[in-house]
Amino acid sequence: MIARSIALAVVALALAAPALGSDSREQQIENRVMCPTCHQLLVLSHSPVAERMRHFIREELAAGKSSGAIEHDLVDQFGPAVLASPPAAGFGLLAWLIPAGGLLAAAAVVLAFARAWRRRSSADDDTAEVSPELLRRLELELLAFDE
Repeated sequence: MIARSIALAVVALALAAPALGSDSREQQIENRVMCPTCHQLLVLSHSPVAERMRHFIREELAAGKSSGAIEHDLVDQFGPAVLASPPAAGFGLLAWLIPAGGLLAAAAVVLAFARAWRRRSSADDDTAEVSPELLRRLELELLAFDE
């Protein structure tokens, strides 16, 4: 049993070695860039275009280019749709602001409904005055009920 566990661990490490040995900047770029053919993250894609993009990234990193410059080159070559998240400037800024605005609007609606509900329930708590005649009849009926 122990031998099997050790063998399994050795096989797992051997399979994970290429991923562990790759450059962290390369992985960061692959996690921020999409494959233009299958529209998955580059790190997950196995298409020929994705392989060429990975090769391009490795070459550019070896040449000393920065991650931002490599991403800029990929955008120039494939268009802005190659970025996994839109830039936080210009029209792409809307992709970041609309969800935040939606959350704020939803919170405002919930708050407005909560305030209206609280006002309505406190107004319903006001009880009508009971006439003395009705109280006397109630007392008599309760006494008759206890007997």
